[in-house]
Amino acid sequence: MLTCIIRYEIEPTKKDCFIEYAKNWGQAIPRCGADLIGYFAPHEGSSTLAYGIYNIASLAAYEEYRGRLANDPLGQANYDFAQREKFLRREDRTFLKLASLPHAPQEA
Repeated sequence: MLTCIIRYEIEPTKKDCFIEYAKNWGQAIPRCGADLIGYFAPHEGSSTLAYGIYNIASLAAYEEYRGRLANDPLGQANYDFAQREKFLRREDRTFLKLASLPHAPQEA
């Protein structure tokens, strides 16, 4: 299992656009085969830093997922929305593997 973390630099005056973008991915990403953890918009601190995080089985599964997402009507519309509204300044994607397991139980 891999976790994809997408780091966005967004236009601070267009946070509402990013939130709409995030909500759209909240529908399209799971439908296309990834386990979406969530999209996170700025709240306190930086006004330009946002994240999208999801799990995918492998890099091969990621390539298949990207193909489905590119052909998904909402996925296509969301790509177009981002291009038209220009609220994304930068997007960086990295794949990480969980290394800390097993975790201890949480104490009360």
